[in-house]
Amino acid sequence: MDISKRQFLQKLGVLTAGATLVPVADAGLTLSPQRREGSAKQRYAMLIDLRRCIGCQSCTVSCATENQTPQGEFRTTVNQYQIRLTPGAETHNVLLPRLCNHCDEPPCVPVCPVQATFQRQDGIVVVDNTRCVGCAYCVQACPYDARFINHSTQTADKCTFCVHRLEAGLLPACVESCVGGARVIGDIYDPTSTISKMLAEHKAEIKVLKPENRTVPHVFYLGLDEAFVTPLYGRAQPALWQEV
Repeated sequence: MDISKRQFLQKLGVLTAGATLVPVADAGLTLSPQRREGSAKQRYAMLIDLRRCIGCQSCTVSCATENQTPQGEFRTTVNQYQIRLTPGAETHNVLLPRLCNHCDEPPCVPVCPVQATFQRQDGIVVVDNTRCVGCAYCVQACPYDARFINHSTQTADKCTFCVHRLEAGLLPACVESCVGGARVIGDIYDPTSTISKMLAEHKAEIKVLKPENRTVPHVFYLGLDEAFVTPLYGRAQPALWQEV
């Protein structure tokens, strides 16, 4: 059964204190297993070498240009933090590129009431904007703050590893524009790929964000400060800075 965005939101109601949610069936929707597309022979992932990142924001700008995100909204960016591991210790400035982690267990997928968010067989998590109703459930579910509601389309938006470029044999915009060569993307099922070789070479040093959430993220970091990995290990406070 087809249902318009307006009809769905009218049935869903306004999400405020004391609001009630209608059953899925009453909203004219059905639950079904998550949809998957693409080839199961590949599993895309990204490795970010923080030893090479200089915080120039070239990735941020090129991504915004490639994907035409509204002003002030970004699919990827480089955040700057001040880290102090112990009280009174010296403060260090740390750069942390952020984007969708394309998890093996993406929490954004099961919460989508219209199955607009789904994961392809190659691991890339995408959004079908023709189905998305802009309810923002996926935005709330993402533990990496990697999603937003695009104010131009009124639908969920996020990094897709520039899947349209990958399918054309090109690199994602952020990877292609990285002046320090800090971003590497590839098929981790291919042992000859650059990312597979780097993951094997630096196995003991590779880290992911929020591993305790068990989302199995596939954005790997080399040179990531422990304060971003282990809860309560350190205190990370955003520095005063301005995004490009």
